[in-house]
Parts: sequence; C-alpha cells; structure tokens
Amino acid sequence: MDKLFKNKKVLIMGLGLHGGGAGVAKFFCKQGADVLVTDLKIKEQLKDSILKLKGLKIKYALGGHKESDFQGADLIIKNPDVPNGSPYLKVAQKNNIPVETDISLFFKLSRAFIIGVTGTKGKSTTASIIYHILKLQNKRTFLAGNIGVSPLELLGKIKKGDRVILEFSSFELENLKQSPDIAVITNILPDHLNRYASMAEYIESKKIIFKYQKKSDILILNSDDLLAKSFAKEAQSRVCFFTAGEKSTEKYISDFKLFGKHNLSNLSSAINVAKELNVPEEIIKKAVKSFKGVSSRQEFVREFKNVKYFNDTTSTMPESAIIAIDSFSEKFPNSKLIFICGGQNKGLNYKKLADAIKEKVGDLIILPGTASDEVKKHLLGYNKMHNASSMQKAVETAKNLAQKGDIVVLSPGATSFNIFKNEFDRGEQYVKAVKKLK
Repeated sequence: MDKLFKNKKVLIMGLGLHGGGAGVAKFFCKQGADVLVTDLKIKEQLKDSILKLKGLKIKYALGGHKESDFQGADLIIKNPDVPNGSPYLKVAQKNNIPVETDISLFFKLSRAFIIGVTGTKGKSTTASIIYHILKLQNKRTFLAGNIGVSPLELLGKIKKGDRVILEFSSFELENLKQSPDIAVITNILPDHLNRYASMAEYIESKKIIFKYQKKSDILILNSDDLLAKSFAKEAQSRVCFFTAGEKSTEKYISDFKLFGKHNLSNLSSAINVAKELNVPEEIIKKAVKSFKGVSSRQEFVREFKNVKYFNDTTSTMPESAIIAIDSFSEKFPNSKLIFICGGQNKGLNYKKLADAIKEKVGDLIILPGTASDEVKKHLLGYNKMHNASSMQKAVETAKNLAQKGDIVVLSPGATSFNIFKNEFDRGEQYVKAVKKLK
C-alpha cells in the first residue's frame, strides 16, 4: 500500500507485552513515519516487546508520558488498555490531534471482508475455529486482533475481498465507528468492572460490534445467553442464533477434540459463520477434525507419574474457572481434581467459584492476590486448601499431593498482574515448572 504516513509524527501510546503494540510500531516504521513509543512501564518490563523492534528507527519515552509529546504528534495510536479518560488523550484532543487504535485505523484502510468475534469468554477459541475452517476453504484468510497480532501488519498483504477474522476485547471495540460484515457474540458475563463504571457500561462497549452494521450484514448471537440474545432487537442487520446443543452441530462433535459445553457453543457459532459463507460440508468436517485448540486454554501439558497436567491460564474471571471445574470433572469423572487458582480481582464476585470448589475440587492450591482473598472468605471450613507464593511452589505442591490417575489444572479465575507480567507469562511459568518435574 502507498506510504500514507511518510514523515508523519506518529506517537504509539502503550507498547504493551502481548505483541500487538510491536506490530503497530513495525507498520508505521515501514510506512516511513517518525515513530515515538511512550509507555508507563520501564525498559526492563518491556524488553521482550522492544527486542521485536530491534534495528528499527524508533524513539522511546518510557517510565511515564510527557504532555509535550501529545501536543506535537500528527497521529496518536492508543493501546486498547489505555482508558479513554486518560489526561494525555485530553491534551491531544485539545490540540486537535487525531487519536486512533490499530483496529479503528484498520477498518478505515482495509478492503477486506471482516468477521468480528467478541464476548466475555470463548472469543479466542471461536475466532480460531472460524479461521481454521475458512483458511481450509480459501488461503486468502487472516486472523488478528486480541490474540497478539495487530491487523495493521496485514494491510500490505490484504487484497479486496480477502477474509479477516478479528477477535475484539471490549477495550478494542470502545473507539470504533464501524462494525464488521459478520459479527459474533459468544456470551456476556460480568468482567472488567475495575475499568467500567457499571455492568451496563461494559455491555454497551460489546454492542459496538453490531452497532454500525448495515442491513446486508449478519449478527450471530448465542441463544443460550439471555443478555446476548436480547441484542437481537437492537440490530439493524440480519440476526442468526446458535446454541451449544444445536442439532446441526451434532455430526461434528465426535471429531472435535475440545470438551465442555462452552466449547460446543464455540464450535456451533463457528459452524454458523461457515454456513453463512457457503463453506462446503466436507471442508467444515475436515477442519473440525484437525482443529487442536488454542494454546493456554484447556491445554494438555504433560503426563507425569500417571498424573495429567493442564494449562488454562487465560481463565481470568470466576465464571471461566467454574467452567474449567465443571468441564474437567465431566471429562475425568473418576479422577481427583487438583486445582490451582487465584490472582487479582477485577471487581468480581467469587462466591459461586468457592461453592464449585467445595463441591468438586479434591485439593485447592491458591496463589496470592486480592481475588484469592475473596475466594478464601467463602471457603471457611474447607480444609483442603494450600497456599503457594509462586508458580514453582504451586506445581511442587500439586506434585506432592497428586496420586496415580489425578489431574492438575491451572485455571486461575483472576488476573495475573501481581506476580506475573500477564496471563501468558503465568501460563509459561506453569508449563516450564510442569516440564521440569522429576
């Protein structure tokens, strides 16, 4: 594509740790822009992201933001994690400097057919299944968004009519004034209530995925989720519904490697997208059979001394930890479940998780954090709880408790920012510790 941003002063606000920010910086460097990256984190915290940008002409202002940087830019690209109320963004607005996210800019510049997936849980798995099916039908299919890949990195490759599957967090939807051609909402549960003033505000951010759709567009909603189902009455587009127990999905289940009702729901939504796009039956069947799942979600790590270890680190809310308890108990009904959870609270309620632990968990290993403190409050009288100050200690404790046939699952049900860089660092530390067991 033409160098639209050549010699423009582009400020990237928030490099982040997941890789998306590095992708944005690469894009603008290739465009010949004058790139400044500013972040509240220091160089040491961002070293992995900075390493990805080695050799590129980029200026850094780390460990804090400066007002002057926000007054002198031609364009600001904000990381979705940066709240819209940031005083530095207000400085930019006062100076009439445009503020975009990588996704809002991608919508403006791309000629692709966009399939967007959001929801509180299941969006990564759903987006990945859709991608896996559509890629098998047509190689001109791409996956980006909230999975650590900036869609801006795709702009140079994409031709008109290519299909792009974008996974959207609520944060990434906040600044959009356009919606995808096909929008999928997996479910709506309480989340990020430390960022949003209320559940209603969080729900409004999710609705943006279909708010700007045209009549010819498609909205695919989960009829098992009353909140998501209720969005149908606000849609301009054509609405389709899916359900975990859908008859049209039954023929694929025996070939599907993932387990749990939530994954049948994810599969059903993906098959609905494929059918809307006229993907042949044999391609859907072949894709479902070869789909192995998404890293860090119910990921089988290792069997050691007849004990199976699973990594479900992307469980960052109590409901997802409850789903893990239910799914693993159902899949392994004769095994004792040793459950590792805990971390920081996002303003969520942990009573139901504590009830599920009391009912179905053999031994609980709990990591430090404000969410862990909430769980403990509801576990008075539960005498199978073991505290662990680090992931290494949690895995060692699990090994000592486990007997032949048991399963060990890391499914924290909370955020990770007190003792880990993010949930992926948490998962990596778990996998590393499990693989080192002797």
